Amino acid sequence: MGFNMESLKYNNINFQVWDLGGQTTVRPYWKCYYPNAKAVVFVIDSSDKKRIETVKNQLDYLMKVY
Repeated sequence: MGFNMESLKYNNINFQVWDLGGQTTVRPYWKCYYPNAKAVVFVIDSSDKKRIETVKNQLDYLMKVY
């Protein structure tokens, strides 16, 4: 749990990659990382059928707010 960060280099491009986690308790902190983001990769566990509606709602919210 928590946040992980790695710096990656591909060709001449440097990436700073953050794994923010999706737990309910850390979601309020996502807003601290979005303002300067150039891209977002939203990973979904498709085998967790019980949470797919929650994931949909959260992604809809993120796209509207940020």
